[in-house]
Amino acid sequence: MAVVTVGANAIKNLNVWSPLNFNFKPSASPIRKTLRICRCSLVNEQQASFTEQEKQLIDALIGIQGRGKSASPRQLNDVEQAVQVLEGQDGVRDPTSSDLIEGRWQLMFTTRPGTASPIQRTFVGVDLFSVFQEVYLRTNDPRVSNIVKFSDWIGELKVEAAASIKDRKRILFRFDRAAFSFKFLPFKVPYPVPFRLLGDEAKGWLDTTYLSHSGNLRISRGNKGTTFVLQKKTDPRQTLLAAISTGTGVTEAIDEFLSLSKSVAKDEPVLLEGEWQMIWSSQVETDSWLENASNGLMGSQIVKNGQMKFLVNILPGICFSMIGNFVKSGTKTYDVTMDDAALIGGPFGYPLEMETKINMELLYNDDKIRISKGYNNILFVHLRTSDGSK
Repeated sequence: MAVVTVGANAIKNLNVWSPLNFNFKPSASPIRKTLRICRCSLVNEQQASFTEQEKQLIDALIGIQGRGKSASPRQLNDVEQAVQVLEGQDGVRDPTSSDLIEGRWQLMFTTRPGTASPIQRTFVGVDLFSVFQEVYLRTNDPRVSNIVKFSDWIGELKVEAAASIKDRKRILFRFDRAAFSFKFLPFKVPYPVPFRLLGDEAKGWLDTTYLSHSGNLRISRGNKGTTFVLQKKTDPRQTLLAAISTGTGVTEAIDEFLSLSKSVAKDEPVLLEGEWQMIWSSQVETDSWLENASNGLMGSQIVKNGQMKFLVNILPGICFSMIGNFVKSGTKTYDVTMDDAALIGGPFGYPLEMETKINMELLYNDDKIRISKGYNNILFVHLRTSDGSK
C-alpha cells in the first residue's frame, strides 16, 4: 500500500495541472531528440482510395464522438474547413445522375444533431448504434432511407422516403413509412409517426455537395441546414473506434487492426507528445481508484519532453496527478517510472509518496491513435486529443 506523506518534491509541480499547460521539468533523457510527429504507414496504405483532401477530412473525424454531438469547437472547425475544401474540389460533376451515389452509406458526422429530424434527435448522437442512409434512385420506386442499426442481434429501425431528382445535386423526398425490424420477431413493428398528417414537415431535400470519384465519400447538406458526412468505405481506425464505442468485438477488432499494421509497417513506432485519453483497456478497473489512476487504467496521459503525466479528474475541481520519466529501452518499448504524485484541489496540492514502474510496448502509433501494452501486460487504446503545441 502506498504511504501518504507531505513533501516539497510534489508541491513544486502545482503550476502544471491544466492539461494543456506543459510546464514539465527539464529531462536529460536522450529520447527528446527522437520525438517527432509521424504517421504509421498503415494510415496511408489503407487510405489509398482517398485523395489527400479526403484524408484530411477523415483525420478530422477521428475521435469525434456522437457523430458530432460531443465535438469540441476546435473539432467542429477542423471538420468544417475540410468539408469546405472538398466542396471546392472537382468531385463527381452530376452526383444525382451517377451510379456512385447509389447504395448504403454510413453516417460518420452531422452538424446540428439536436435540432434536426426525430430520428436524428433520438439516435444519431448515440455511438452505441450505427446509422446508415440508403440511396436508390434508378428504380421504379426511387427511395432514400435512414437506418438505425441497434446491433446484429437486436435489429434496426428503417425510415423510408419516396424520392425524386430535382437537378444534378438535389434530391427531393417525402417520408412515408417506417418500421422496426427485430431479430426476435417474425414481423415488422410500425414506427409510430403519422407521416400523412405531418404535411410539409415530412418533406425535404438533400443536396450532394461532394461525391468522391471513388464513390467512398459523400458530403450532403439538408433543407434544415444540416451537414452530413457519409462513407461507404471506412478507415481502419474508424472501424476500430466503432467497435470500442459499441463495446462489440473490441479484442478481435484490435487484432485485425494490428495485423493490418504489421503487414504494411515500415517505420519504427515512436511515442508522440501530446495529451492522450484512455478510451479502452483489456482489464476492468479495480475497487481502488488510486491503484487505477497510478497504473494508467483511467484518465489521460500527457507526454512532453521525456516526461509523462497521468491525470485523472476525481470530482469537480479535484484531480489526481502523477508525473514521471520515460526512456526508450528497445525498438518499440519504453521504461516508464512514475514517482511524483499528488491530489490537486484548486491552487492546493497534497503530495502522495508512491511509485509505479511500467514497461510500455508500442503496438501501433500514429498522430491520432495509440495501441500499447502497459502495466501488467494490459492492452490499452489511447486517443490523442491534443498535440501539446497550444
